[in-house]
Amino acid sequence: RAVREITRANILLLSNSGKRNDEIASILNINRDTVLRVKKRYIQYGIERSIHDAERPGQPKKYGEKETAEIIALACSSPPEGRKRWSIRLMVEVLKKKNGLESINREV
Repeated sequence: RAVREITRANILLLSNSGKRNDEIASILNINRDTVLRVKKRYIQYGIERSIHDAERPGQPKKYGEKETAEIIALACSSPPEGRKRWSIRLMVEVLKKKNGLESINREV
């Protein structure tokens, strides 16, 4: 969830800086449809709803605040040498090596 929220925030920031949809998709290594969907939610519902998902019934959260903070800290840190930015795949690879996050996947 935190990774999605960071991606959504970055979409809006890049859009605000004048980047085109295809440029944003390329920079963030995401699908252009994702860019369009986030921008549409922003126009319809505003900033909070465009970045944060509404709470949903169902399975309880898998990770607590500590794990969530670790994920956010990693996403905000400098990427490994030889990389320009963190990709979801690379973040998952690094996070799986941390205690308590072994079962993490790209949807968390």
